[in-house]
Amino acid sequence: MNKLSVRDVDVEGRRVFVRVDFNCPLDEAGQVADDTRIVAALPTLRYLAEKGGRLILASHLGRPKGGPDPRFTLKPVAERLERLLKAPVAFASDCVGDRVRKEVGYLGNGAFLLLENLRFHAGEEANDPAFARDLAASAEMYVNDAFGTAHRAHASTVGVTQFLKPAAAGFLMEKELRFLGLVAGHPERPFLALLGGAKVSGKIDVISHLFDRVDGLLIGGGMAFTFFKAQGHAIGSSLLEPDKVALAGELLEKAARQGMDLALPVDLRIARGPKGDDENRILDGVDVPDGWMGVDIGPRTIFDFAGRMAAARTILWNGPMGIFEEPPYDTGTLELARVMARETRRGAVTIIGGGDSAAAVAQAGLEDQVTHVSTGGGASLEFLEGKELPGVAALTDKPS
Repeated sequence: MNKLSVRDVDVEGRRVFVRVDFNCPLDEAGQVADDTRIVAALPTLRYLAEKGGRLILASHLGRPKGGPDPRFTLKPVAERLERLLKAPVAFASDCVGDRVRKEVGYLGNGAFLLLENLRFHAGEEANDPAFARDLAASAEMYVNDAFGTAHRAHASTVGVTQFLKPAAAGFLMEKELRFLGLVAGHPERPFLALLGGAKVSGKIDVISHLFDRVDGLLIGGGMAFTFFKAQGHAIGSSLLEPDKVALAGELLEKAARQGMDLALPVDLRIARGPKGDDENRILDGVDVPDGWMGVDIGPRTIFDFAGRMAAARTILWNGPMGIFEEPPYDTGTLELARVMARETRRGAVTIIGGGDSAAAVAQAGLEDQVTHVSTGGGASLEFLEGKELPGVAALTDKPS
């Protein structure tokens, strides 16, 4: 990574604007239901505090429309962060303005202030220069540790860097770029990609970018049925993208020409509907009868995919193998999560590309047993597509 890191800057006594990703799910009582993203930021926050920085933390939460909305306040996040840090965390009722500047003035070395939801102001998503200037007004330097928002050119990820220098990467941002950069650059081979999820359209650019980089590609989940359709198989009422069938056929032909190992499921769990209590059974094959839909990969496919994964030295996984939110349709996804953990113990580099795959690994309780779980679904996909992320590009380059 050729961007400045928090290790490269002196923060003692300085007011540091830290962009974090505290976009956490809240429960019905308005409390944090999953603090994974808060926990992921703790190493950077503790390091900056230990080095004497005066920390101004900023994040968005949800998608509030048209201004402040109490349903999306970050106050519960401040309370959870305080418990995790075991240190006081002040909370500002806004993210810009005189009152915020006054509260920043109270910060001592190593202290924390969390600003209210950035998206309570339209200028955040519009990357409005005046709003970015207001965000920067209380700070002296910038740190971005919010990889999950790095693909968005917003005021807090891009605009503010015009007014705050240096702009450095936090530890989480560094880690994301290191491991995703590894698979995009020089992975240890054999390099295998496991792709699932609902739609081919969401993964087209990823598949295209990885095609000349991977040694093998395993395709499961709902997107597999568009490939089956291209091969002439019956798919019943399974998920299908009719406008992508020709493209799926072209990708299969390209894989054959290049001698690339592109594997599809060889058996399926099929059901009368998408709910876990609908009638379901294992289909020994992939031709789905009318009135049935594919909801997961089958046991022979799990065995086949696991064997291919055992031969790999680097494995990238993005997208579940079925409707993993509905047991027993989670079997294939959870079994392959266990395979990822097993291959990690054997020495393979295993990377989960955020989004539903990250949720599935967490559901299996294995997030600490793989090499890296990305915190950025959309950001990790765009990175793997070979796109430049605005929030990364805006950081200060290291001296050459």
